[in-house]
Amino acid sequence: MSSYKEVRQVRLDKLQKIKDAGINPYPARTERGFSLAGVLEQTCFEELSGAATSVTLAGRVMSLRPQGGLIFLHVYDGTAKFQGLLKKEEGVKISVNGVNDLENLESGSLDGFDFFNEVVDIGDFVELSGKLFVTKRGEKTIAVESWKMLSKSLRPLPEKWHGIQDVEEKLRRRYLDILFNEDIRDLFIKKAKFWNAVRTFLQKENFLEVETPILETTTGGADARPFATHHNSLDLDVFLRISAGELWQKELMVAGYPKVFEIGRIFRNEGMSAEHLQDYTQLEFYWAYADYKKGMELVERLYKHVAFETFGTLEFTIGDHHVDLGKTWEIFDYTETIKKMTGVDISTADLSEIESKLNDLKVQYDKKGWNKSRAIDTLWKYCRRKISGPGFLVGVPKEISPLAKSSEKNINIVERFQPLIAGSELGNGYSELNDPIDQAERFAAQSALREAGDDEAQMFAHEFVEALEYGMPPTCGFGMSERVFAFLANKPVREAQIFPLMRPKKEGNDDLEEVVE
Repeated sequence: MSSYKEVRQVRLDKLQKIKDAGINPYPARTERGFSLAGVLEQTCFEELSGAATSVTLAGRVMSLRPQGGLIFLHVYDGTAKFQGLLKKEEGVKISVNGVNDLENLESGSLDGFDFFNEVVDIGDFVELSGKLFVTKRGEKTIAVESWKMLSKSLRPLPEKWHGIQDVEEKLRRRYLDILFNEDIRDLFIKKAKFWNAVRTFLQKENFLEVETPILETTTGGADARPFATHHNSLDLDVFLRISAGELWQKELMVAGYPKVFEIGRIFRNEGMSAEHLQDYTQLEFYWAYADYKKGMELVERLYKHVAFETFGTLEFTIGDHHVDLGKTWEIFDYTETIKKMTGVDISTADLSEIESKLNDLKVQYDKKGWNKSRAIDTLWKYCRRKISGPGFLVGVPKEISPLAKSSEKNINIVERFQPLIAGSELGNGYSELNDPIDQAERFAAQSALREAGDDEAQMFAHEFVEALEYGMPPTCGFGMSERVFAFLANKPVREAQIFPLMRPKKEGNDDLEEVVE
């Protein structure tokens, strides 16, 4: 058993030995001709193994098995693993490409086989040149004629990474988690497919992709606590956006674009949970001359397309819920669903009645910035956890939807829709409010809540109201975040981020003192 500090020192000594031999341990160039996955393809392998010339491969050393005058190894380049074989009797050479001083190599004082044995460790990146063949056990292999160090590793790779149970450490060293865990590596390949499928779907629907500001003087488009910072050149306080340009995109409706969307990063200075993060990727689209009903039809098609393109199925197990996106999507009315599940009619109940029911249900809530809107929302969240879906939530009260258009049938509710999947709302859409007077009144009401202590209430966006006064057509807007991907992958959203925000290590808290085998 050795400590990390001892193992690292041994590797530092090997690094110095490479340098003393006049070899650059971190060259900029490699002569690699094929990816390992490419060379493993049967047609390619047969063609190359039958050729008289050597091939050059490269990758990270993942295993080493010295056996006297033989060294077996496996290298990995991110596409596949491939076996290499060095034979001492074959006179293995060290590649002179990129060396600092060729004197030792040209004089023959370095034996390529012995030097490999002395300085190469698991974790190093090497280049291997030689002929391809198939072993008696049927494994495709390269018979190494010469090799080159591409990058000397100073820390040993964990041999039992799957045995580490500390999620924080896995997230902190995500590069190791990805390297050793094929499922995690595949997760982020799927995530890339997810956003690509979203983008291509909307582009085929003739939506124009746009970019809007991340720094704003007034945050808009959501109920959330923003991150604040200071812009030195303009000498003014600004905020990181809390939506993917909702107000900006609606100004583009004023400008005459019929369909726009943005996929970008947003930031919310709020609590962390299995479903919520402070910075994440979100989609928002805006569609002129469309209402929330057209939006629901489009979103249902979008979710089905993206799910199948990413995962190859429409059926998912998400927590305790089984969800089939392919079946008919149900409609859940906000007020009626709460009444059915709790007995409370939120259209007539006062704050004390709702609080009493929350207490009966043993639902905990934060009294900071507490009001009837927050109480209704808390009661709804209790109900939604019991709904597997898929379906759409509709009939949301006007008082908790300040940016949505009121229903023509009932001015106390808005034309809002939210996909309900596995006990959560996975998206949010509206028939957008385009009455500037109504919008100004709602902003004023939100500002009053903010002044009363609700720091998630919306700011008064005067410039947006000004834009509305020039006229905005009937518009449907919709947004969804990477939570949709995390849910379909059945992962906490934090684990579905490739590099989630982590607390920095305390100074001096280094794993070099840990013991390794």
